[in-house]
Amino acid sequence: MSFQCTEAEWKILEILWDASPRSMPEMTKLLAPSTGWTRHTVITLLKRMQEKGTVSVDETGPVKMYTPLVSREEARADQTQKLLSRVYSGNASLLMNALIDSGKITVKEMEELVKTLKSEGKA
Repeated sequence: MSFQCTEAEWKILEILWDASPRSMPEMTKLLAPSTGWTRHTVITLLKRMQEKGTVSVDETGPVKMYTPLVSREEARADQTQKLLSRVYSGNASLLMNALIDSGKITVKEMEELVKTLKSEGKA
């Protein structure tokens, strides 16, 4: 599944992936300390996300409840592929080299990656 997702929308998806469904007031309360967003901002983002098909809303109860329509794994895979294509011309080794050169990947993380690749027969 390919979808467009802004950084702000990703923040909402993160809290919905952690637990859902959630109400708009609950999301606003969780997001306000780190973002400063008001309920109006969250409402606007949720409406946009509904239009894009990334969240659904259940209006049957006393409060609207929101659920993500894309899984965290699908979203990560989609965004990773877009990053690889856009920034690294589809070359994953260039991404890995950039992570290593910048110190953004630890030796332990590299060992885990090699272990995963070996266990899946890809190394």
